[in-house]
Amino acid sequence: MIDERFAPYAATLLRLSLATMWITHALLKLLVFTISGFEGYLASQGMPTIIAVPVVALEIAGGILIAIGFHGRIASLTLLPILAGATLAHAANGWVFSNANGGWEYPVFLIAMSLVHAMLGDGAYALKPASAPAASIRLKTA
Repeated sequence: MIDERFAPYAATLLRLSLATMWITHALLKLLVFTISGFEGYLASQGMPTIIAVPVVALEIAGGILIAIGFHGRIASLTLLPILAGATLAHAANGWVFSNANGGWEYPVFLIAMSLVHAMLGDGAYALKPASAPAASIRLKTA
C-alpha cells in the first residue's frame, strides 16, 4: 500500500539524494582525483580513457537535472550505463563497498534507486516532471 499523503515527498527525497550522489561523485573525480587521475583509473580497468570527460559532464548535468526535477526520471535512466560501468569496475573486489578498491554493492544499490526514481517520478517541487518512461504500461496497484 502506498501512503499517498507522503509519496510525493518521499519521491523528492529520493530525487535529491540521487542528485547529490551524482554531483558529489563528479566533483570527486574532477577536484580530487582530477581528470587525468580518473583516466588512469579507467585505463587500469581496461576501459577507454576517452570517456573520462563525458562521464564527469554527464554526472554533473544529470545530477543537476535530477536535483531540479527537470525530466529527472529520464536523467536517471540515461545515467544507468555509468552505474553499470562502475559495477563492472568494482565487481572483482567483492560485494561490500568498504572492501579494498570498493565492492559492487553501492553501484548496484544506486541502479535500483535510479530505477525506483524512474518508476516513481520526480515528486513534489519538481521543475518539470517527466512522464513515466513507459507511460503506455499501466500496472494495477494494491
